[in-house]
Amino acid sequence: MKLDAIDLRILDAIQRDGRITKLALAEAVGLSPTPCWIRLRKLEKAGIISGYHARISMRRIAPVASIMLELTLANHRQADFDRFERAVRDIPEIVYCWSVGGGVDYILKIVTADIDAYQRLIDTLLDRDLGIARYFTYIVTKTVKEEAVLPVSLLMAEEN
Repeated sequence: MKLDAIDLRILDAIQRDGRITKLALAEAVGLSPTPCWIRLRKLEKAGIISGYHARISMRRIAPVASIMLELTLANHRQADFDRFERAVRDIPEIVYCWSVGGGVDYILKIVTADIDAYQRLIDTLLDRDLGIARYFTYIVTKTVKEEAVLPVSLLMAEEN
């Protein structure tokens, strides 16, 4: 699907406020409500908009430990990657998992109640025999930037 400047403005607006009204969205992007709504639905149906979510400030609810983990598998057959990735999808404390190129196979972001809970999670992963060869743990001590809004217009401008 080819996106134009109005589509990009729609994406930018709903990233910043997923609860924006149809009327406010139309005004923000310079369209009347019906054409704006039709465009929004097309973006959803095309899978460009994959969902609407609320950002929760967990630290205001309870203390949490955020951990970044670099992980390497012992073997690199497709079946090894598939087994590990299936396991990761079922663990709610693993909130992000990226398969990466370079010196490690995966980088994960894990959120647990505390470091002891993290260690129990790691012990469980190791006991499940998922082919983990080694891992490196990094405890997040301060969040400097955690931006949920993607710079859509900037990224699309580089494409043109």
